[in-house]
Amino acid sequence: MKVHFIAIGGSAMHNLALALHHKGYKVTGSDDEIFDPARGRLEQYGLLPEEEGWHPERITRDLDAVVLGMHARADNPELIRAQELGLKIYSYPEYLYEQSKEKKRIVVGGSHGKTTTTAMILHVLAQCDIEADYMVGAQLKGFDVMVRLSHTAKVMVIEGDEYLTSPIDRRPKFHLYKPHVAIITGIEWDHINVFPTFDIYREQFSKFIDLIEPAGTCIYCDEDPEVRRVAIENRRTDIRRQPYRCPEHIVENGVTFLKGSKDPHVPLRIFGHHNLLNLTAARLACRQLGVTDGQFDEAISSFEGASKRLELVKKNDKCAVYKDFAHAPSKLRATIHAMREQYPGRRLVACMELHTFSSLTQEFLQQYRGTMDEADVRCVYFSQHALQLKKLPPLDPEQVKAAFGGNVAVYTDSQTMVDSVISLFKNDNANSNLLMMSSGNFDGIDFSTLADKIL
Repeated sequence: MKVHFIAIGGSAMHNLALALHHKGYKVTGSDDEIFDPARGRLEQYGLLPEEEGWHPERITRDLDAVVLGMHARADNPELIRAQELGLKIYSYPEYLYEQSKEKKRIVVGGSHGKTTTTAMILHVLAQCDIEADYMVGAQLKGFDVMVRLSHTAKVMVIEGDEYLTSPIDRRPKFHLYKPHVAIITGIEWDHINVFPTFDIYREQFSKFIDLIEPAGTCIYCDEDPEVRRVAIENRRTDIRRQPYRCPEHIVENGVTFLKGSKDPHVPLRIFGHHNLLNLTAARLACRQLGVTDGQFDEAISSFEGASKRLELVKKNDKCAVYKDFAHAPSKLRATIHAMREQYPGRRLVACMELHTFSSLTQEFLQQYRGTMDEADVRCVYFSQHALQLKKLPPLDPEQVKAAFGGNVAVYTDSQTMVDSVISLFKNDNANSNLLMMSSGNFDGIDFSTLADKIL
């Protein structure tokens, strides 16, 4: 099979290209810019384009498929050439479905918790020697790539993003996977540039349930009123619904213990109410694949979390530094609450970056009110340059401060914020933690170096 990728340098796209290469396909690609880690990984396997840019002359009739990435535009010259030749053109999610049509598909959807829940399922299956193909939105410990496609696996686990499919297909990605087992972890308005109202956004999850295969299963978070509403109001009678809530647990000396099916207490390396909810969703999904609760407990006790999801940077016996992908309002609230619950006696310094299109939009900012209230020190950073790149109007720091409410310090220079944070720990870091939250990177902060200065 010969497959060409238009915009091969994307995080998802280059991982799919690597997966097909490992499967034995002949893979080519193009892009107008490719950065590390994609550049280095493509180069390692001989898939890096010889030169950047679009080259329609390389789109030939002998291609079995063309995969179109979101970075490309509808007027991309390679896309136009592929259309003229009548080639099979797939979006990223369409091609994933094409590769998994004969497999049992578990799709994890939701406004938050998708990556962690998917990672938990994959970790448990690996520990139980159950082969699975997968697509996950972060690099996982113990997994070489973010996408695996094989000839032999009978199962595929997919992180189901609700964002758009491709420049020429406006459907949400998770509408294309047709799951046998669908998980909905939470519903909170996001991507307002695509879904201008909450009702429109919520409707995408109702359609997600409609697309479950007959006799399939919908696993949903019963603690989230919007998820419960969508799951219950759906009128399908040919699927099974499985609600879930937070499991019984205790926290002792900074360690969370799960009430196990065999052992009275199962120690976990993760913590937080939201992570325990994700764990329960993963348990129910694994049951669908024949994993017993005892097997699940034994396997999940060694799960260390997904990359950048409440990830420990460094710690000593009196101070810890964490980073997290949190950026949406509910994610901030849940992550800060998890830190407070796990370390009840410590001061918590919480910093977050407004980085996404939604978070930098004035009308959406009001959704953040009170989300950081559980932190002792609250810092918010945003870049005027990011606003310019997203073609959004300027934000006044006072607008941001008013939107969050409470005693929040707002910064437009990341180094100034970092210096202020370091000064808080300079004289005494005893019984204090630092939590850095962003879907970006605070303009390139080296978290390890920052942690060294804090500790």
